[in-house]
Amino acid sequence: MSIKTEEPRIYKAMNQAEDQLEAFELDPKLLLMIYIRASQLNGCGYCINMHTKDARKAGETEQRLYALSAWWETPFFTEEEQVILKLTEEITQLTRTGVSNEVYSKAVTLLGKQKLAQILFAIITINAWNRIAVVTHMVAEQD
Repeated sequence: MSIKTEEPRIYKAMNQAEDQLEAFELDPKLLLMIYIRASQLNGCGYCINMHTKDARKAGETEQRLYALSAWWETPFFTEEEQVILKLTEEITQLTRTGVSNEVYSKAVTLLGKQKLAQILFAIITINAWNRIAVVTHMVAEQD
């Protein structure tokens, strides 16, 4: 099923969320890392394919893209990126342990409350897109 075809208002609402994310003026490469990591965890091949291409176009390195699934084992990510990736994982896998006080406190300290709110919205938005794509069996396009 194509939700876009059957109920275009859903896509309109999701696109409005995307528009708001762009208005926050967050680093596009950071947003794409959030999108890719959540999509990896959710098993969303459609979104992984799309966002890795976008990340390369935005100037993200191949090395960081390859290492993203094991980011904590590499020196390639800043402290801010690490806390954002950990937060992405905890929110995406919310039923496992929730969001730990440690990660939340560190995120507030490093990001401030406004940027943290923006990052939370980005994580929530990509998780919604992942669920749309996975549930409706959207297929990644080959180049």
